[in-house]
Order: sequence, then C-alpha cells, then structure tokens
Amino acid sequence: MEVCGTHTVSISKNGIRGVLSKNIRLISGPGCPVCVTPQGEIDAAIELSKKPGVVITTFGDMIRVPGTTSSLEKEKAGGADVRIVYSPLDCLDMAKNEPEKEIVFIGVGFETTSPTIAGTVLKAKEQKINNFSVLSAFKLIPPALEAISNAKDIKVDGFILPGHVSTIIGAKAYSFLKIPGVIAGFEAWDILRAIGMIVEMMKGLENSGGAIHELPVQIQYKSVVRDDGNPAALKVLYEVFEAADSNWRGIGIIPGSGLVFRNRYKSFDALRRFKVKVKNAKEPRGCACGKILKGALTPFECPLFGKKCTPDNPVGPCMVSSEGACSAYYRYGKN
Repeated sequence: MEVCGTHTVSISKNGIRGVLSKNIRLISGPGCPVCVTPQGEIDAAIELSKKPGVVITTFGDMIRVPGTTSSLEKEKAGGADVRIVYSPLDCLDMAKNEPEKEIVFIGVGFETTSPTIAGTVLKAKEQKINNFSVLSAFKLIPPALEAISNAKDIKVDGFILPGHVSTIIGAKAYSFLKIPGVIAGFEAWDILRAIGMIVEMMKGLENSGGAIHELPVQIQYKSVVRDDGNPAALKVLYEVFEAADSNWRGIGIIPGSGLVFRNRYKSFDALRRFKVKVKNAKEPRGCACGKILKGALTPFECPLFGKKCTPDNPVGPCMVSSEGACSAYYRYGKN
C-alpha cells in the first residue's frame, strides 16, 4: 500500500503498476488529507461560511469537496466570502487589514501541513490578532497505518511510507509496524527502489520466521528523511495542538489520530468560537471513496467512477483532490 497521495499520482503517471510482476499488487491508502476528512467536518466548514462577517480561507482542493447538501464553492457562488490562500500566513494579513471580519482557516492536512498552521497560531498570539481562528481537521498518519495493518477486511503486506510526512515525524514514528515499510521519495526510480526494498524485507521475514525486529523501517528517501524527523517542527506542532481521537472517512474513529487545540490556545478554535454543530452528515450515495481510502476497493470498482463521478462533476473527495486516488486513476488509467 502506498500511503501518500503524491505517490499514488506518481505511480499512475509513470505506469509503475504495468511493469511490476503479477504477484505484486499496489493499492492506494489514506494518503490524501482532503479525502480522509469526514463529511461532518466538511459540513462544519460550510456552516461556518454562512456566518455573518466570517471569511473562510482554505487551500484550493477543499473548495470543491461536496458536503451533505452544499460545498464551499456553491456557498461562494451564493455570496459567502470564501478565499483560496497559498499560505496560512496570508490569513494574518487579512485579519490585520480587515479587523471587522472574522478570518477562519480550514485546517486540513497531515503532519506536513499542521506545523505551519501551529506556527501561524503562535504568530497570531504574539501579534495579538484576535479575529483569526482555525477549524482543526488535521490527521496523524501513524495511528491510521496501525488501524489499517490490524484491519480484518484487507491484508496489507507492506507500506510505501510517505516522504513528506516522514521528514517531520521521522522513521522512528513507525516503530509499531509489524510488516515491512519503506519511506520513499517521489520519482519513479524512488518508488521502484522502495518496492524492491519491501520485497527484500519480506524475504528476510520468511528467512527469520517472521521476526520483524530484525527488519526495522527503512529509508529510501535519505536525502531529507532522518530517524528523528524534524524536532523543531514537532515542538511547534505540539506546543499548540495535542493528539485526540478523530474520525476518518471510510475508516471511522481512530484513537489518537487527530489534533485539537491545547487549552491555552482554545481561543483560536473556530468550532468553539462559533459554536458550530453539525447534524445528519451523510456520505454521498453510491460513493466508494471510504473503501478506496482503506484499500478495500480500487477506483475502478466504484460504480460511479468515470460515469456519474468525474473531475468536472465529482461526487466524492477522492475525485476532487489532485492527490485523490480516483483523480489519479481517471487521469492515467490502470497504470
């Protein structure tokens, strides 16, 4: 299983599936942060956009993700103030220039993104910017991998582990794995080499009678990934946030897999500030995005794929995001 959405795109774009031995099957995992964001959190962002005086800021992919009854794109067309930003620091400039508005950033991402948002919160606190807040929908990768590796409805023999996330958390964060794992870069050669390393690890497991302690997680992406990751980024992240149970689309509640504000930064929590509560969030009918995210199905096995669900008319987030498995399979086929 490749965990990272960027790996999914690279695998499809470079035709890697087509050159592998038939006894090696690559499946996509929960590596797209937009895709794993559950319907309730999407609906919460949409509800926030309806509040008077609220400006919603977000990275590009989020704006088109369908909620239960609407999307940020539709709300924007209806008059809501929804803006795409390229850095969370842009939000602080907005907050200073428009003090009469409440600037809310939709915080979706893994460990790669969340430290930058934490740093932005620290800067807002330092500058006493009080009209800025964050809807925290951040996810942590290791707990999700543990849940998938223990799932009974799918058997994963090895993980191509995410390069970007691993630059932050380091190889030691995957020490719980009982199956082979290799942290890979993103070029075709990086991925092919990582697959070869996993196969060699599997051979080692067979020869050792399954003693995984003899085969720690390996790093193919050595140019940027270290055993301990980036301690400075982790320090900033956990100054502002702490781990909590979190809901993942298609997987459900995973203990300790999300991030919530620590008490001393609660004033930056948008859900708390605006008292947003969402009821009756519903997954799109017929959409298999949830099963695709945990590797139980491929996009081609979804009855909506390429028919009712296309990039121009996405039913689920796996077709919306540039890193979504459905989007990659649609663009590049079965490669």
